[in-house]
Amino acid sequence: MDQFKIEGGRRLEGEVRISGAKNAALPAMAAALLTAETVRLGNIPRVRDIITMAKLLAHMRCRVESPDIPPSSFVIQAKTVSHIEAPYELVKTMRASVLTLGPLVARFGYARVSLPGGCAIGSRPIDLHIQALEKLGATISVDHGYVEARAKRLRGTTFHFPKITVTGTENVLTAAVLAEGETILENAAREPEVTDLAALLIKMGARIEGAGTSTIRVQGVEQLHGAEHDVIPDRIEAGTFLVAGAITGGDLLLKDCCAAHLGAIIAKLRECGVDIQSEGSAAGRDALRVRGARKLTAANVTTEEYPGFATDMQAQFMALATQAHGVSLIRETIFENRMLHASEMMRMGAHIVIEGNTAVVTGPARLSGAPVTASDLRASAGLVLAGLVAENTTVIDRVYHIDRGYERIEEKLRSVGARIERISRPG
Repeated sequence: MDQFKIEGGRRLEGEVRISGAKNAALPAMAAALLTAETVRLGNIPRVRDIITMAKLLAHMRCRVESPDIPPSSFVIQAKTVSHIEAPYELVKTMRASVLTLGPLVARFGYARVSLPGGCAIGSRPIDLHIQALEKLGATISVDHGYVEARAKRLRGTTFHFPKITVTGTENVLTAAVLAEGETILENAAREPEVTDLAALLIKMGARIEGAGTSTIRVQGVEQLHGAEHDVIPDRIEAGTFLVAGAITGGDLLLKDCCAAHLGAIIAKLRECGVDIQSEGSAAGRDALRVRGARKLTAANVTTEEYPGFATDMQAQFMALATQAHGVSLIRETIFENRMLHASEMMRMGAHIVIEGNTAVVTGPARLSGAPVTASDLRASAGLVLAGLVAENTTVIDRVYHIDRGYERIEEKLRSVGARIERISRPG
């Protein structure tokens, strides 16, 4: 089981290229199930969850090829799918496997997908996915830990999501594109990853309006065709490196990112005194320069659905708050257990008090290296950032979490001056 060993106290300087968004690539890969023709996907991040999705599609007897090892693009063809099932062995390692449910039942009339199971950061049920698919005409049963869905052909409907759900919106959207008639999704997720999925589906022949707003309209079509698509840059990786530059007092140039997707993050960092400037754009990709403030100022954050401050940036901002002057209130509204990293930061000397769903962070704190354990993907990133400014050595255990969503983060950090190394050990 790998660990990160970090020697803190280094100012980060240089350029970092932002990878493609894992959370855009996964639904795009699942959407390839909607057609017998070839779907070519580019700008794929080289992370563990992508490999898991590729294994899942191969398990279903799809053709999954990549010219690169490790893969940065995929050619997927679901001409024949003989195993219309997502088994627990794969779903348990990646909850996004449930995104195959909508495409399978829409195209083949049947799907059997394992329930994802528990999650360290809190409850993430798929009941809204099921309710919406039932409204589209699917007959669904849940037995022995699996969801089975059947439908001769889905029928358009209007469905109001009682709660905003990104994967729920994506799952139902990929089902509705092949449904008969019009489907209207209300209170839909507005995240850029949803908009990117819609862009791919439209290239495949789907008729979609309103992606990126809270109301999405879909006119079902008989069939879809192949397409080529590059997924959007990863806004959470970009946000993480913005914080890395800020927390170390550094000077980083982030290339191949999308500034429009980072509005809430940039605004909050500027409130803390961080200098972030555009360095131009080309071919739909932006360059952002972040320079650390001489004196970071405390700021309050409440996580919200897009376009609000992303829950996936909460742990990283908490690390920054430990170095800011004053008291920061960080309120988590999306997941009930997403502050497990706070206790690990306290082991490093952070002044944090948890009051319900709010962390009260007083800074600046003098952090010192310590052995800490990552509880989830974004907690890992928060602990890495804390380690970058801590005195002496920080050892982070269970970094397999960070490998799920960040492409070679230790190599990218080393390239801009961080002293970080991966230690592999048995177990």
